Amino acid sequence: MADVSEGLTPEVLMDMYYHMVLARVLDDRMWVMNRLGRAPVVYSSNGHEATQVASAFALDRGHDWVVPYYRDLALVLAMGMTPRDVFLHLMGRADDPNSGGRQMPAHWGSVDLKILTTGSVVTTQMMHAAGIALAAKLKHEPTVAMATFGEGSTSQGDFHEALNFAAVMKLPAIFLNENNGYAISVPARKQMAVPDVAARAQGYGIPGVVVDGNDPIKVFEAVRAAAARARAGEGPTLIEAKTYRFVPHSSDDDDRAYRSREEVAEAKKHDPLVVFEQELREQRLLDDTQHKAMLDRAKAAVDDATEFADTAPDPDPSTLGRHVYHEAVL
Repeated sequence: MADVSEGLTPEVLMDMYYHMVLARVLDDRMWVMNRLGRAPVVYSSNGHEATQVASAFALDRGHDWVVPYYRDLALVLAMGMTPRDVFLHLMGRADDPNSGGRQMPAHWGSVDLKILTTGSVVTTQMMHAAGIALAAKLKHEPTVAMATFGEGSTSQGDFHEALNFAAVMKLPAIFLNENNGYAISVPARKQMAVPDVAARAQGYGIPGVVVDGNDPIKVFEAVRAAAARARAGEGPTLIEAKTYRFVPHSSDDDDRAYRSREEVAEAKKHDPLVVFEQELREQRLLDDTQHKAMLDRAKAAVDDATEFADTAPDPDPSTLGRHVYHEAVL
């Protein structure tokens, strides 16, 4: 286990682990809901939990902005979204705090939590993060904007435009690539001719950092250093977290068509939840009793969220055009 960074007290480490556990338990329940026909589609963070939770904890939550992509369940939980919020969104209920039941699942957004609304167009979130960072610079605010994205996004023009603009303007931005090796079904080797996404940072004159995405401490350190650099006026950083998704791209995908069961089984040997649990046990921060209590707490929260959202009202059809078309004020 890496040396504990400043700010990573035992309490914070345990809180990080709880959010990773909560994300996994919530994720598993979402798949069950989909298979029961009670949820339309699921985009899983299964396998990405260490990268997402640690990066959130490394920011100034409640002040810094994140611009997530669809796989960021664990990230938005770590930013403050609750299991109830997630299930109201998943089931398209009227009280869905993300979009009032108007967006498809995994389109996160919360002004209060500083989560910019997610769209369906791949990679546009990077341009939005650059825009938030520009606004912060113009207002002389010590705010950092972090965009997250898959490695497939780095083949899009928005990726290059966002990095180039942020680098030239020295914007307080972090571009965090969650590289799980597959752009849906296309392996990374067919997406780019370089082994690391981070190598592309050289073309923009900014730091490119490769980190083990299964190690939350290393991710925390990398994001915290990038945030400090951004606040000091030194510009953006591109961070590549090497990770893996243990399940299909979505609940509508069959990953057996493009990767072997042996490959997935080998990757699961480095499951971030198992690895971090072992590290916490070695540090004598976690024992069997604490582990069971944490798992029970997560399961209870997910049970509550499931029941709460299942009985929550659907949106009123008369409000269909709200936030889409102008409404006259009477």
